[in-house]
Amino acid sequence: MSILLVPENTVIGFIGTGVMGKSMAGHLLKAGYPLVVYSRTKEKANELLEKGAEWAETPKAVAKKANVIFTIVGYPTDVEEVYLGENGLIPNGTAGSYYIDMTTSSPSLAGTIYEAAKTKGIQVIDAPVSGGDVGAREATLSIMVGGEEEAFEAVKPLLDLIGNNIVYQGKAGAGQHTKMSNQIAIASNMIGVCEAIIYAEKAGLNPENVLKSISTGAAGSWSLSNLAPRMLTGNFEPGFYIKHFIKDMKIALAEAERMDLPVPGLSLAMSLYEQLAEMGEENSGTHALYKYWKS
Repeated sequence: MSILLVPENTVIGFIGTGVMGKSMAGHLLKAGYPLVVYSRTKEKANELLEKGAEWAETPKAVAKKANVIFTIVGYPTDVEEVYLGENGLIPNGTAGSYYIDMTTSSPSLAGTIYEAAKTKGIQVIDAPVSGGDVGAREATLSIMVGGEEEAFEAVKPLLDLIGNNIVYQGKAGAGQHTKMSNQIAIASNMIGVCEAIIYAEKAGLNPENVLKSISTGAAGSWSLSNLAPRMLTGNFEPGFYIKHFIKDMKIALAEAERMDLPVPGLSLAMSLYEQLAEMGEENSGTHALYKYWKS
C-alpha cells in the first residue's frame, strides 16, 4: 500500500516558478504542505517566499530537504540538467522520494530519468499538464501521467490540489506521449480559431457576437472560449509561450517521424509559429498566431 503523503510527513520541493509553476506551487502551500522552492530567477519565487515557502539555491538543495518534488521547467535540456546533472535531483536524492516532472518534454528522456531514479530507489512520474495560466491559477489543469501506477496513486492526492482531470496513461513516457497528442490537437485548432475570427472580421461581422454563437456549438473548444476573446482585446500575454509551444511541436514532429506518421496539420502550424518567432513574438502567448494574418 502506498504511503499517505500528508503535511506531517511530507516536505514538497517545487522547481520552476514561472507563469504556471507559481500558481501550482501556491495551491500546495495553501493546503498546508511545507514548501521548498528553486527557480533560476529568484524574483519569480518572491510571492511564494512571502507566503512562507523556503528558498533553495540549487536543485541539489531541494533534493536534500524535500521528499516529494515537482518540476516544471522550460526545455528537455533543462529537465535533463535538473534531474541528472551533478547538482541535480537524482544524484542527490533520497530513496523513497517521489519526483513529478510536469514539464512538457521528450518521452524518451522521461524513460531515461525513470530508469536512473529506479537505481536510487526514487519513483519518478512524468505528468505534463494542459490548461495554461488559467488552469494553473484555478487548479483545473488536465494532468497526464506516466510511470509506476503505485507511485501515481501515492501522489494523486497532491495532484488533486492542482488539477481536476487526472488520468494515468501507462508506463514511463506515456504522460509525455499523451501531451504530444494534446499539443497536436491544439496546433491545428489554433489555426482554425484564428482563421474563423479573421473571416468574421473580413465579413464585416462583430466577432464578439460571432463567438457567442460558435463557441458553444460543434466548433467549440477551450482555445475558442478562452483565447479568442484575448485576441480581440489585443491581449497577447502568455498563458503559454510561443517559444515553448515550438519546442513541444518539435518533440511531437520527431516522435511522429520515428513512428513514420505524417502530420500535415502539425507541420503547417509549426511553420506558422516559426514565422511568428522570427517576427519577435516568441515570448507572446500561443494565441498571438492571430497576428500572422494581421502582419
